[in-house]
Amino acid sequence: MRLANKNIIITGSAQGIGLAIAERLAREGAAVGIADLNLDAAQAAAKHIESNGGQAIALQVDVTKRETVQAGIATFVERFGRLDSYFNNAGLNVPMPFLDVTESNWNLIMNVNSLGVLIGTQEAAKQMIAQGTPGKIINTSSIAGREGYADFAPYSASKFAVVALIQAGARALAAKGITVNGFAPGVVATPLWKQLDQDLMKMGASQKEGEAMDAFSQNILLGRPAQPDDIAGTALFLASADSDYMTGQIIAIDGGMVLV
Repeated sequence: MRLANKNIIITGSAQGIGLAIAERLAREGAAVGIADLNLDAAQAAAKHIESNGGQAIALQVDVTKRETVQAGIATFVERFGRLDSYFNNAGLNVPMPFLDVTESNWNLIMNVNSLGVLIGTQEAAKQMIAQGTPGKIINTSSIAGREGYADFAPYSASKFAVVALIQAGARALAAKGITVNGFAPGVVATPLWKQLDQDLMKMGASQKEGEAMDAFSQNILLGRPAQPDDIAGTALFLASADSDYMTGQIIAIDGGMVLV
């Protein structure tokens, strides 16, 4: 039980990568906060974890609204006593051809994927400082935070911003005993990618279902897209004591898709 007596919030954890992380951390002994905009889905995820012997609470959080992030952390701490780690995992992508990107598309993606990480990092750190305990903040970046993609320009920019926030946060918070790290997945078979597949077909960037994922997956050295559980082990490492002497870093977990 590598996370026994640890209390951890994961945003965007009612489905996909976030849910796989929450389930893995709970199996390792952590009490987990399922923080998600969709409260019904968060409650279902928390109930499932508890039915398997874990500890979980559903938290309705809009990561772009500071007051809901603060309220989610307060509710979690009231239930479990303190906050040890915080995963800024919530994110979205709405693809558009580069020349068609609008201000509203840019603002939506940047607000969720970048501003949400800033707010989450700030509020989690404030709670850890108030407790007087060390802590870990772990952020979900992407291969799109390592190279830009023509139809994903705002998404790529938002994930480059996550890398900057990891580095800035690490420098700002090290003296407080708080580490800030992240991980960068590649193609992962999640509801996000299913929606991307549909969006890219509507744009004319692909012609049939599954074509976009297949095209992106061609350069994966390990020969297949990831499943959410493939990411959870890296998340566990970053939440555990094994990563205590590590901050400001981003671990690629993309099957060898991007080598830099």
